Amino acid sequence: MKATAGQRDALIGYLMQAANGMREIDGCYLYIINSDPADPDAIWVTEVWRSQADHQASLSLEGTKALIAQARPLIAEMSQRIEVVPLGGKGLPNTVDR
Repeated sequence: MKATAGQRDALIGYLMQAANGMREIDGCYLYIINSDPADPDAIWVTEVWRSQADHQASLSLEGTKALIAQARPLIAEMSQRIEVVPLGGKGLPNTVDR
């Protein structure tokens, strides 16, 4: 995603709050926020969920909705979404749905 000019650090702050909250959410295996060294406004978020249903359920939580509402004005664009199916590897439980 791209933050509005000069707001990347503020947006990363909200995403880090979300990451801290993910520790309490069942079904979230990985939630990592990455900065882009080539673009001062770009942020990459990498997520691994047990299922699409778990991800959708997380979006209905009041805390998640509140963070999205706060962060949304700082988002200039959602440029890419790449969805993949994890098959396994270091850091993933053996119960990843295939």
